[in-house]
Amino acid sequence: MTTTDLQVTGMSCASCAAKIERGLNDLDGVRATVNFAVERAHVEHGGQVSEHDLIHAVESTGYHASVIDHSGENHMNHDVPADQLRPRLIGSAVLALPVLALSMVMPWQFPGWQWVVLALTTPIVGWGGYPFHKAALNSARHGSSTMDTLVSIGTLAAFLWSVVAVVTGHGHVYFEVAAAVTVFLLGGRYAEAKAKRSAGAALQALLSLGAKDAIVVRDDAEVRIPVADLRVGDVIVVRPGERVATDGVVVDGVSALDTSAMTGESVPVDVGPGAEVLGGAVNTYGRILVRANKVGADTQLARMARMVSDAQSGKASIQRLADRVSAVFVPAVLIIAAVTLAAWLLSGHSAAAAFTAAVAVLIIACPCALGLATPTAILVGTGRGAQLGVLIKEPQ
Repeated sequence: MTTTDLQVTGMSCASCAAKIERGLNDLDGVRATVNFAVERAHVEHGGQVSEHDLIHAVESTGYHASVIDHSGENHMNHDVPADQLRPRLIGSAVLALPVLALSMVMPWQFPGWQWVVLALTTPIVGWGGYPFHKAALNSARHGSSTMDTLVSIGTLAAFLWSVVAVVTGHGHVYFEVAAAVTVFLLGGRYAEAKAKRSAGAALQALLSLGAKDAIVVRDDAEVRIPVADLRVGDVIVVRPGERVATDGVVVDGVSALDTSAMTGESVPVDVGPGAEVLGGAVNTYGRILVRANKVGADTQLARMARMVSDAQSGKASIQRLADRVSAVFVPAVLIIAAVTLAAWLLSGHSAAAAFTAAVAVLIIACPCALGLATPTAILVGTGRGAQLGVLIKEPQ
């Protein structure tokens, strides 16, 4: 079996991850798990399935994927939309305040206030809610539904019903529902994006312990080269204050190395000829020569970073349950909303009352947290652990 890790972009909820997982597992001999929080797919497959086949399977479900190169430092390069979400969140929140005030405080309502609220709510639903509508449309094009489908249908239904009520002068308006739900969900998405970015920064901090370049002895001359160009057998010069560039063995000189970031050892460790050293350790006082015996992805620092990344990509058993539930949850809610609408109409209630009940089902049943809480907890927990020198190997 071959293992391939894919970076997946375009997911917006746990049901997106479940859909991609089903698409990958439909391939012969493939076992895949997709983690929404870290936007990664971990795939085990036979030689008959190529990386191109895996990427095509993801893209056929409406998302984008690329193969993760473990030899580099890009373990946590999330396409986090926090920068795009922040202006939408702030702008929508500012516009939503007067919408809520005018809709909820009856003494403040003046003749024609509904038109003012309509004007304020339109950019909230159209611009602020655009990420939800775009994701819902993308899912619909591929014949599926996600949590964004509920959000989009619920907010658009409340908004469009209210527009008709204002134009015709009959019926209640529900602009505050469309505005408030959009703002709350934007707030949740923004907090999620910030959490993912901070956890990614923790792993990047672990990776930054490695040296960026090294001085090697080539043809009796000292040459500075990037760490990526190091080869097994190269002799590296490590001066006082510099980091050891890669794992190796001291061939000349004596010193003491600060390995606290790597091993937790608080006291510098004395080294001399024949002593094994780890990349990332800081040389305190002497000049030493180190012969590289592991480079790139084989070093202990790279393996530690990969261990943290794999733990963040893994799934706890409770998360697998949440993913299974979210996969059938959205279609079930859409059916329940349709049944609610029909039942209220058939029982003799007005169209306004029936529509209100159906929209309530759609909007209340938007539990993005259902598939988000556990992976986010794992993500932030493992990231914070890495900052404090604790490596968590598996989510279980």
